[in-house]
Amino acid sequence: MPSFHPIPIRMFLFTVVATLFGGQFVSASEHPNIVLMMCDDLGWGDTGFNGNTTIQTPELDALANEGTVLDHFYSVGPVCSPTRASFLTGRHYFRMGIWTANKGHLPSQEFTLARMLKTHGYTTGHFGKWHLGTLSRTVSAKGMGRRPDLHYAPPWERDYDASFVTESAVCTWDPGIGKRARNNPYYENGVATDENVLGCDSRVLMDRALPFIEAAAKRDQPFLSVIWFHAPHEDIQAGPEYLAKYEGHGEAAHYYGCITAVDDQVGRLRKKLASLGVADNTLLFFCSDNGPEGGEPSNRMKTRRAGSAGEFSGRKRSVLDGGVRVPAFVHWPGQIPAGVRLDAPLSVMDLLPTVAAITGAETLPNRLLDGENVLPVWKGEQTQREKSIPFRYGQFACLVRGKHKLIIESPNDDSEDRLFDLSKDVSESNNLADQKPELTASMRTELLGFLESAKASHAGEEYEGDDTKPVEKWHPLGKAGRRGNATPNR
Repeated sequence: MPSFHPIPIRMFLFTVVATLFGGQFVSASEHPNIVLMMCDDLGWGDTGFNGNTTIQTPELDALANEGTVLDHFYSVGPVCSPTRASFLTGRHYFRMGIWTANKGHLPSQEFTLARMLKTHGYTTGHFGKWHLGTLSRTVSAKGMGRRPDLHYAPPWERDYDASFVTESAVCTWDPGIGKRARNNPYYENGVATDENVLGCDSRVLMDRALPFIEAAAKRDQPFLSVIWFHAPHEDIQAGPEYLAKYEGHGEAAHYYGCITAVDDQVGRLRKKLASLGVADNTLLFFCSDNGPEGGEPSNRMKTRRAGSAGEFSGRKRSVLDGGVRVPAFVHWPGQIPAGVRLDAPLSVMDLLPTVAAITGAETLPNRLLDGENVLPVWKGEQTQREKSIPFRYGQFACLVRGKHKLIIESPNDDSEDRLFDLSKDVSESNNLADQKPELTASMRTELLGFLESAKASHAGEEYEGDDTKPVEKWHPLGKAGRRGNATPNR
């Protein structure tokens, strides 16, 4: 049997107290349960519901078909840590100084989904990858250059009642051993563990998520369960039963197999929710943290980097849509339409304000949010979002407004600006900046205004107290961080 450490009594008492509002107990029947799932490096074209005919994802496809597929959904970050910061906070990662993977950490002052829902009577759990700071003050999977003394920011100190997490990526098979496991163990509620950490990694983490969900359901307490799969991030290895499903596909069988392994665990989750009688009152969300790793495979039969960005240009580390447009769906029986595909641009930054609207929880009035409540869009009551969606990576800053996308490289020189109409040009190859100078100028002004706002947030202007000093200097556009490999099509 898998191990599961019960929620510490002090945390349990806190959640009980937090459920009392106006003398009434807040039960799960009055508030929907929230399960937010994310894969790591899964490309837009790597699921059946987005047209892949090789990779078997029947459980994800069923949920997508019974819910609403988000066709134009952005991870916002083209690498993992930035996306994860925005996912939990509703804010752009540059506001927190998380420029790229393994940089910065989730500040304790940030108002997260977990913090918001705990104050609204929910119990909260996080399972799988963390990647928003170190889990030890003395060691890091990335070595001492990661500054574990400075970037210690574990989920058990970020408002999660229960957690089973690694600092960064592990092998998708036998995650508890091998080079990826060095200084990178699974921590269960703050304690490093080597129990039940072999075999399929997706099964290993679901073995911890399901008991948390079951315990909450039996208490009739609403729950937030964040499940961040490691697959299909490298190191990629599929178990024997999954390799057998893709015989004849060479090394790509490992990539395909570990995605099908995720799919099986999603099916297992769904069966558990049904057996507990809470499936109809549970919102399920699924996406990826960025596009697929590596260059476009020249021979899919011989590579593990077999991910597909679909018809979009770019891959992981690119601000082109192949690096940031990811597979996504939302499933909520009786609340979200079934069999619908939405083409409105949406993003992970919308999760916090949307969950707030769904649950009746309140956001902080003095905290700037870059996402918005898109529940009316999910429900089909509204066709478009109101806010633009900003991006920033390396030397590029971007803005999506409606179906137009602007990419700039300099705050002062607009000669290299690129404007694309994504409704007609998914490859981002036809630059319209000269043809639409007014729109280009308007979007540029908005984007530069966002960057100034993010700079002020990074300096701690929205945080209270004295501990607001940023851990790194601001990265100005045009000079710092020439790390992006996403040279836009010219």
